[in-house]
Amino acid sequence: MTTESDSAIEAASDALIALSHSLHAEPELAFEEYLSAAKIVEMLRGAGFEVRTGIADLPTAFDARFGSGDLVIAFCAEYDALPGIGHACGHNIIAAAAVGAGIGLAQRADELGVTVRVIGTPAEETGGGKVLMLRRGVFDDVGAALMVHPGPFDITGATSLALADIAVTYTGREAHASAAPEYGRNAADAATVAQVAVGLLRQHLLPGQQLHGIVGNGGTAPNIVPSHTELLYYLRATSAESLLDLTERADNCFAAGALATGCTHRIRTVSPTYTELTPDPWLVQAYREEIIALGRVPVPVEEEGLRPLGSTDMGNVTNVVPGIHPVIGLDSGGAVTHQEAFAAACITESADRAILDGARALVATAARAARDADQRARLLEGVERR
Repeated sequence: MTTESDSAIEAASDALIALSHSLHAEPELAFEEYLSAAKIVEMLRGAGFEVRTGIADLPTAFDARFGSGDLVIAFCAEYDALPGIGHACGHNIIAAAAVGAGIGLAQRADELGVTVRVIGTPAEETGGGKVLMLRRGVFDDVGAALMVHPGPFDITGATSLALADIAVTYTGREAHASAAPEYGRNAADAATVAQVAVGLLRQHLLPGQQLHGIVGNGGTAPNIVPSHTELLYYLRATSAESLLDLTERADNCFAAGALATGCTHRIRTVSPTYTELTPDPWLVQAYREEIIALGRVPVPVEEEGLRPLGSTDMGNVTNVVPGIHPVIGLDSGGAVTHQEAFAAACITESADRAILDGARALVATAARAARDADQRARLLEGVERR
C-alpha cells in the first residue's frame, strides 16, 4: 500500500538524487563540509523544516525539525568525505536518504504524533561529530535515531567495532647523520621499533582486536638524524572493554620505541573514542521486514555479526538512544567502501535506488514504532530516563 510518505519521497526523488550527485561532485573533509551542509539545509527548508545551523558549536552541524509530537524521531545525515578518494564511503547517499526520510515522515507527523528531526552530523570519518553532539545535548529528546549506510550488500543488524584514534609523537635529538651520528637520538628509529613491536603483538590479539597505522611524519632529510616523528594509528575492538585492553598493550609497544632509542614519546587522542554499534533489536526487525518488502534480500541474520563495518560514531549514539545503522546495498562491481571504485559506484542508478529504498524503509520503520503502543511507550520512557 502506497502511503503519503511514499508519495512524498517519490515526488522528491529527482531532487534527492540531484542532492546526492551534487554532494558527490564537491566532496569536503571533516568539519569543513560548508557547501555540503548548505545544500542539505536548503532542501530541508524548501520542504518546510525549521532549521538551525551551527548547533553544538560545530559550524557544519544542523538540526532540522518538523511537527510537534511528543515522540521525536531523528534521521542522521552524514556528508563528510575521505581525503584523496572523495565519497568512497557513500556519505552522499546517507545524507540524501536522511533528507528523503525526513520529508516522507513529515507528511505523517500529525497523524503519528511525532516530531521529525533531520540532524546534520559532520566529521564521521574522523573527528567524531556525533560524539560531540551527543555530549552537548543534541540527542537528549530523541526517542529513536535512524540512518542507512551504503555497502556492497544489505545488512539489517549491522555491527561495528569500537575505535581509538591516536597520534604517537617521538622526540629525539637531531645531528649530522654522517659527520656526527653519535650525537643524535633517532626519532624515526623509535617509530620503527614501535611498529615492529606492534607487528609482533598482532599474533597475540584477541578476536576482533585490530591495529593499523601510518607514519605521519618520518623526518625531514636523509642527512639529518630525525628529531621528531609521528605515527597515526587506529585501534579497534569488538567492545569498549576489549578496546581498553588493546590500548594498554599497544601503549607498551609505543613506549618500547622510545626506551630503545633514548627518545621521549607522547600519545594523544585525535578524535573522541567511538563505541561499538548496539542496534535496537525491535527497530532492526521492523527495518528488515520493510526492506524485504521493497524486494531487497539482506544477508542472513546469522551472518550479520561476521561482517563488522569498521567503526562509526553512530555507535556512541546507539549506546544511549535506541537506533539502527543498517547497510543499504548497491551494485559496486565487487568494490568495497574506501576504494575509488566504490566512490564511482555511489552515483550509479543502483546507488540512486538505494537512496529511495533507504528513505522508504526508514520512514516505515519509524511509523511502525510510533503506531505500536508498547514501542512508543518504550521510546518515550527512554527519553524520560535520560
